[in-house]
Amino acid sequence: MSPGAQAPTNPAAVNPAAPLQSPATNVLQGQQPAVPGTSVPVTLSPAPGAVTSPAAATAISPSPAASPTAEAQPTGFLAGNWLIDKFHKGGPIMWPILIVSIIGLTVVIERIFWWTGRWFRRDPKRIEKVFTAIENSDVTEASRLSRGSRDPVLRMMWNGLNHQHASLQGALQVAAGIEIKRAGRFLVVMDTLVTLAPLLGLLGTITGLIRSFSFLGNEELAVQAVTGGIAEALIATACGLGIAIFALIPFNFFTSRVSNLEFELQTAATNLEVMLGAQTAAREMEFAGQTPASGKGSSI
Repeated sequence: MSPGAQAPTNPAAVNPAAPLQSPATNVLQGQQPAVPGTSVPVTLSPAPGAVTSPAAATAISPSPAASPTAEAQPTGFLAGNWLIDKFHKGGPIMWPILIVSIIGLTVVIERIFWWTGRWFRRDPKRIEKVFTAIENSDVTEASRLSRGSRDPVLRMMWNGLNHQHASLQGALQVAAGIEIKRAGRFLVVMDTLVTLAPLLGLLGTITGLIRSFSFLGNEELAVQAVTGGIAEALIATACGLGIAIFALIPFNFFTSRVSNLEFELQTAATNLEVMLGAQTAAREMEFAGQTPASGKGSSI
């Protein structure tokens, strides 16, 4: 074969300066060739006729920042306080329960201070001195000892000694009634709170259950609303019972103290009446013995 008839098959052999090209380095028309050592961005386009599923579109789409029907939650200090959070979850009936609890706490504190002062005002030694003076028929000294005392028993005795010539028993009853009324102040309020607090808790239970059953028709909000209503009912009931228990114990204690004071007043009043009555009878007998005979029989 002649040299001019054979075509060169190797370009490198024909032109050694020409660069070698491989199928991997082929670029499309209108694109810049890739620099060796760098990554090539690849854009995948959906195939013609492909349909995107609704589930995939929902998964890809961003979620809203906040649901329009979401319930507003307290922020800041209110969000971190457990008591305030439970108070809000208890429903509107928690406001009357809060007022009842404040009144009950105020009454209990006031009565504690009063009975503490009553304990320090007791003066049993002076009471014994008053009775000793009465036994010695020294009513003036007994009245002087009982005057100006802060002990309820001594005040009652002083009132009786100053009115013994008019009506001793009436004066003692009036003075004892005043002292018992002072000791039993606000006990009616505590008795009312003990009865009212559980009733308010029961009312909160009813309103919470009504709120729960009102959402049963809505399937989307049924579970959340029912659980919220049940929590409201339980919180209101627990608060009402707690206030009743808190007020019941001091109420019974203060009632027993009033009963003890009433017994002390009755005992002192009875002793005073007996002792003054015995002295009055002794004076009458002494006066009758010193009176001469009014007349003597004459002989005819």
